[in-house]
Amino acid sequence: MSSDAVARLADERVDHRFKGLPPDADGLTVGELARRRRNLFTDGFATPVLALSAERLEHNLALMETYAARHGLAFAPHGKTTMAPQLFRRQLERGAWGITLAVPHQVRVARAFGVRRVFLANELVDAPALRWIAAELAADPDFRFVCYVDSVRGVELMDAALTGTARPVDVVVELAAGEGARTGVRTEAECVAVADAVAAAPALRLVGVAGYEGEVPRATPERVRAWLRQLVGLAAGFDAAGRFAGLDEIVVSAGGSAWFDAVADVFASVPALSAPVLRLLRSGAYVSHDDGHYRRLTPFNRVPEEGALEPAFRLWAQVVSRPSPEQAFLNAGKRDAAYDLDLPVAQVVRRDGTERPAAGVEVTALSDQHTWLRTGPEADLEVGDWVGLGLSHPCTSFDKWPLIPLAEADGTVVDYIRTFF
Repeated sequence: MSSDAVARLADERVDHRFKGLPPDADGLTVGELARRRRNLFTDGFATPVLALSAERLEHNLALMETYAARHGLAFAPHGKTTMAPQLFRRQLERGAWGITLAVPHQVRVARAFGVRRVFLANELVDAPALRWIAAELAADPDFRFVCYVDSVRGVELMDAALTGTARPVDVVVELAAGEGARTGVRTEAECVAVADAVAAAPALRLVGVAGYEGEVPRATPERVRAWLRQLVGLAAGFDAAGRFAGLDEIVVSAGGSAWFDAVADVFASVPALSAPVLRLLRSGAYVSHDDGHYRRLTPFNRVPEEGALEPAFRLWAQVVSRPSPEQAFLNAGKRDAAYDLDLPVAQVVRRDGTERPAAGVEVTALSDQHTWLRTGPEADLEVGDWVGLGLSHPCTSFDKWPLIPLAEADGTVVDYIRTFF
């Protein structure tokens, strides 16, 4: 990854595009503002403001690096979660094989910052995007790109768009996680048909199999493991049929952020194939973790002896209305907080430099720019108080904030994370 490209992010000027930052920082570069080490609570930041914990981010990066190494897994975390090249770099420095992405725009961002290995967890049939990928492959011998295929028609469209390209595009057959799953091939016969189509497409090369176990209907550990064994069996069957002949490496990939313990267990038993197997895990939400969806679903709840992820986000908002003893309103809303899986959770209240638990304070709804609070008798809440909110679902938290303060536990902001959605 290009350290120079990441470093140049510090040269961007702070202005009205970046909400929550101190108004008097306008005109400074991001790097200049970071070097001033302003305090999130006392040095001019305006609410609402989303902050990422420096300590918890580092903890989460280290924990998943250790987990993947312990289980013999390569790791390509899903970059769509953050779309933050600074975090991509830290993930790669922590041993990640590459970065997983979902759509062409995201690949362009990754390549602009020099990411050398990209796994696209989607079938790519957009002709201009495919031609751009081909040009990137032709220009950079070190660029490795792998994407899904899940239909004969998709293979035909890809091959037509890539006619005459110098390097074939590596593809993996996506196995659906069952009826009702999102994408992927539903039956073994269809998998064979897609693989046959790839073999007949000069612009493509079949390098493995993949899927997403998070789509298994009515998921239980047994159902998820059964599907993962089916995925491994598909790889073994393709290999036995000679479909991976001549490869230096066979890709077998799965792994969201809810069942990676099952992925580790089943991938540990992948049989010897005709080439070394890249057991590729793709969990992405671990970077920030959360205070809702993934806190409940994380595999570390099932295997606590392996550690625990820590929620690294906190959205700070201010009480702007207290119309009754039972109700209050904050100045953050759907523009600022994830709400697609769970509402935010009121965690702490700050007043006059003192922080305390948000006892008796419950988030009941979000408007575009307001958080609705129900307040019980024990809620000591006044207009002007800052309320720290825990968020659920990182994927729809990062996308609302183009520049996110990275703050230490005492509120000192040591850096700013730029996102590209």
